[in-house]
Amino acid sequence: MGLCHGKPIEDNPKPISENLGSSIQTETSTTPTTFPFYTPSPLPNLFKTSSPANSSLSSTPLRFFKRPFPPPSPAKHIRALLARRHGSVKPNAASIPEGSECDVALDKNFGYSKHFATYYDLGDEVGRGHFGYTCSARAKKGSLKGQQVAIKIIPKSKMTTAIAIEDVRREVKILRALTGHKNLVQCYDAYEDDDNVYVVMELCEGGELLDRILSRGGKYSEEDAKVIMVQILSVVAYCHLQGVVHRDLKPENFLFKSKEESSTLKAIDFGLSDYVKPDERLNDIVGSAYYVAPEVLHRSYGTEADMWSIGVIAYILLCGSRPFWARTESGIFRAVLKADPNFDEAPWPSLSTDAIDFVKSLLNKDYRKRLTAAQALCHPWLADQQDIKVPLDTITYKLVISYICSSSLRKSALGALAKTLNASQLGYLQKQFMLLGPNKNGFISMQNFKTALIKNSTEATKDSRVVDYANLVSSVQYRKLDFEEFCAASISIYQLEAMENWEQHARHAYDLFDKDGNRPIMIEELASELGLSPSVPIHVVLQDWIQHSDGKLSFLGFVRLLHGVSSRSFQKA
Repeated sequence: MGLCHGKPIEDNPKPISENLGSSIQTETSTTPTTFPFYTPSPLPNLFKTSSPANSSLSSTPLRFFKRPFPPPSPAKHIRALLARRHGSVKPNAASIPEGSECDVALDKNFGYSKHFATYYDLGDEVGRGHFGYTCSARAKKGSLKGQQVAIKIIPKSKMTTAIAIEDVRREVKILRALTGHKNLVQCYDAYEDDDNVYVVMELCEGGELLDRILSRGGKYSEEDAKVIMVQILSVVAYCHLQGVVHRDLKPENFLFKSKEESSTLKAIDFGLSDYVKPDERLNDIVGSAYYVAPEVLHRSYGTEADMWSIGVIAYILLCGSRPFWARTESGIFRAVLKADPNFDEAPWPSLSTDAIDFVKSLLNKDYRKRLTAAQALCHPWLADQQDIKVPLDTITYKLVISYICSSSLRKSALGALAKTLNASQLGYLQKQFMLLGPNKNGFISMQNFKTALIKNSTEATKDSRVVDYANLVSSVQYRKLDFEEFCAASISIYQLEAMENWEQHARHAYDLFDKDGNRPIMIEELASELGLSPSVPIHVVLQDWIQHSDGKLSFLGFVRLLHGVSSRSFQKA
């Protein structure tokens, strides 16, 4: 199931790999919660702490330690909620109120077939988690007759809360819906009896990615790491398109199909996964401590949280160390929120600038500046990889809607910025444009956004209501877009801001805008363009947006305009 307890962080002198999998999980609280180590804000610069920063936060520690540390104290609020979800404490024993939950009279009937023993002979146990275990088995009859499979066995005795039951039901539903991608473990069927739920899956005999990392002395070469990252990104991009966020990506949750060096990598364990629309945010804290994204700790996140976890995996693959470390779970969370990964120590200076940029683009604490999985597949670091199939990316849906709802002045500014995009950025946008199915004249309509998504949808897309979001996008009235305007509409200003040469990039765009789209403008006209309310103190807000010398938009105003300070809605577009 993947319902993993938060392990005590062992501080014995062990290599990194022995401590990579510390997991956390809490359930949504209906009561506002104050955590002692961060402020519940999505803005990193608003973080405040009353205690001095721990020295372990300033740099990535070495993989070995000279002496063992005493056992750490647990993160009590995390453990209380974890126990609450698992039903291992009474409802009123949790430190954070979460509503009523009854341990009795739970309906543990899933509606699955009850003839498991008729179809399969169980073999040896091959893996064990916190909520169940996996055995090999041989199919006795049916379409899989004679084949070796993996059986995930989840005891019903451990399903002591309605939440736990729903987690099992959702995991099976997601696995069934997503089955078909070559880098995702195949789910064949599900059974149950009075004691257990049995999930029949593809048997992967090549071991965990973590084992491969260990066998290579703790890290991969750049070329071998690229092969791994393409497979991880491919399956995660597929899941995100369907509106599924995994929420527990780590080396232990990727298995190789066989023991061959070139074996296919498979994502497993969707026990913590959930559905999310492009315009929705989740708020329950789940995942594994070393891989959890900052916004998860802030209780407001989406698919971007998976991209952070992939960044952690990429960091480990390339250097063999964790980017964030501390002795306790609370310390790890503090490091995730405040510390910067170390790219100064070996082997980073000897790695390519593209490799470093790739990892940094995923480990950005501002989720808005993080690359999506589809964008990461188009990163220059992976440019030499063969047969990369870039899937549809729903971030373009959000960006295009924002563009349509913008003022004409902002559209002009975005058009100028689009002319400064580099080859890899244009390559990604070209792929997205073609996936939307332009007509013979090279134009797409808003209806194309819905058609393209439905063409690539599974049952999960319906369950996650991503289809509903596509319907909303397709209902917006707007002219057809050619590739040039699509580029302007699909730009993420936040992602461009993460580039080291952003200011130079923006000034180049401003120069183009100044030649083609800039003109004298009154403050009142600018306020009207931005859709600002008359109640807003316009002169105070906008006076530095306009150059006093010629009345044209200033560079500062241009950059602010790119962010879209418009209050217009769909209906006003």
